[in-house]
Amino acid sequence: MQRYIMLESMTGYGSAEAVDNGVRVFVELRSVNNRFAEVSVKLPRQLLAFELEVRELVRSTFQRGKISASIQVQADQEVDFPLRVNPLKVKACRELLDDVRMAAGIDAPVSLEHVLRFSEIFETGNTVLDNTEWLWSFVKKLLQDAMHKLKEMRRKEGEELSLDFTARIAQIERTLAEISSASQGNLQAARKKLASKAELIAGQDIAYSRDRLEMELVLAADKLDITEEFTRFSSHNKFFLEELNNDESGTGRKLNFLLQEQLREANTIASKSQSAEISQKIVHVKEELEKIREQLQNIE
Repeated sequence: MQRYIMLESMTGYGSAEAVDNGVRVFVELRSVNNRFAEVSVKLPRQLLAFELEVRELVRSTFQRGKISASIQVQADQEVDFPLRVNPLKVKACRELLDDVRMAAGIDAPVSLEHVLRFSEIFETGNTVLDNTEWLWSFVKKLLQDAMHKLKEMRRKEGEELSLDFTARIAQIERTLAEISSASQGNLQAARKKLASKAELIAGQDIAYSRDRLEMELVLAADKLDITEEFTRFSSHNKFFLEELNNDESGTGRKLNFLLQEQLREANTIASKSQSAEISQKIVHVKEELEKIREQLQNIE
């Protein structure tokens, strides 16, 4: 039966590039870990009015992660556009430079070299770049393409993490089985030790309540019994694996909750155990859980 991986990482990259009507557009998306959805946008001047729409598009696809969106728009170098000078802008730049010269007390005159440093005095004659509605429609398609690629990369990263989690949970289950086997022998030994002490007390001329002694023996043995902890731990492991294939939002938060419960059971087993062997195995279990915790920080 095919297994569908639904887990998604918060780390990824997606880009899209195309040329239409002599305009080249390049869209780039980068995503890293973040507790919430944080979107930063870098747009060319022609598209500044669409910044909110870009943010909303990205947020509608990604629930968590710090995502940087960069959109570049320029005239295609392979297409020739008539280059011309804007006389009004040349005049404005010249007057601006004269004002700066006078304010700074500089006697040297303004030269052509100074004016040429203002790229604004040149126009390409590409009216398509100024058609914001057409340009936004073109950019939006590429943005959606880049988001799709970013989504795919985040899903692939999530698949690798899911396989790693599955392997670690399997290792934890094997270690728990070893602990369960060792705990049975530990419990039986403890019961024999308590029974031996009870027989010693019974053989002496000491007043005692046999019912109370038997109750104390039961309570002492119960404190060593970790059956309930094993049952809950196994249940958490089962739900953890099921959640890896859940396509609902908030998977990362649910997995973090289950991990906290797994750590709680591991600590309880360690505190109830009086065996050095079991304590050592619990350390291995907690090491695996810690590795899972570190990786979970990257899950959406």
